[in-house]
Amino acid sequence: MGSATTQAVTATTAALGVTSGIDLDVARELFAVARAVSDSSHLSGALADSAAPVQARRQVVTDVFGKAVSPATASLLTTAVEQRWSSAADLVDGIEELAVRAAAISDPAADVEAELFAFSRTVAGNAELELALGSRRGDSSSKAALVESLLKGRASEATTLIAASLIRHPRERRVRQILSRATKVVADQRGRTVATVVAAAPLSSAQIERLTAALSKRYGSQVSINTVVDPSVVGGVRVQIADDVIDASVSARLADLRQRLAG
Repeated sequence: MGSATTQAVTATTAALGVTSGIDLDVARELFAVARAVSDSSHLSGALADSAAPVQARRQVVTDVFGKAVSPATASLLTTAVEQRWSSAADLVDGIEELAVRAAAISDPAADVEAELFAFSRTVAGNAELELALGSRRGDSSSKAALVESLLKGRASEATTLIAASLIRHPRERRVRQILSRATKVVADQRGRTVATVVAAAPLSSAQIERLTAALSKRYGSQVSINTVVDPSVVGGVRVQIADDVIDASVSARLADLRQRLAG
C-alpha cells in the first residue's frame, strides 16, 4: 500500500466517525459502488485521477451515484474521491473497506469478527466449497447466493453481507484471503487486534479469558481471539498476531529439542 493510499484510507475511515445514518443499507450501497467502479476502467480512472480537479471528481460522484444512494453513502464517496490514491485499484479497495466498516458499525452487538473467522474455517475445511466459491468460471451472483444460504440463521446480517459481497467480487483474490482481510478490518473498526490461537483441543472459557487479558496487556489494545484446533501441536498453544508468532506448543519444543540433539 502506497503512502498516498495509506493517508486516503485514514481520511475515509475518519469520515465514518462523523457521518450520521450509517446502517446496513449504506454498507450495501458502498459494496455496489465498489463493484461498479471496479468494472468500469473509465469510471475508476475518472474518480482516482489525482491530476483532475477535486470538484470534477466530486461531480462524477454526484452525476453517477447521487440519485442512486443515500446521503450518507454519497458523503462517504465524496470524501473518498477527494483523497489522493496510489492507483484506481486502491480506490476500489478503499470503498470496499468503507463498506466492511459500515457493516460492522451497523450491528455493534454482532460478533462479526468471530463469524467471519468461523466461515473462513468452514471454507478451509471443505475443498469443494472453496472451489465453488473461488472458481473464476462460476456466476458471481450464484456464489453470493450460496454464501447467503450457508450463513442464513448462523450469522448476523452484517457478516452475511460482508462475506457474500466480497466473494461475489473477488478481484483475483482467494476466498480465505478475502475473509481474513475483512476480519482484520472489522476488528480494527472496533478497536481490537485479532489473534489466531492454535491449540490441540478447544480452549475453555477461563483459558480464553486469561489469554485475552495477557495478550491485551502485552499489545496495549483489546484482543479478539480466534481459535483453531489442530491436534498436531500436541499441547500448549501457538499465537499469531499480525506478523508476531508466539509458539508455546509442545510440538515446537519437541522440534527444537530434535534440532539440538541433531546438532
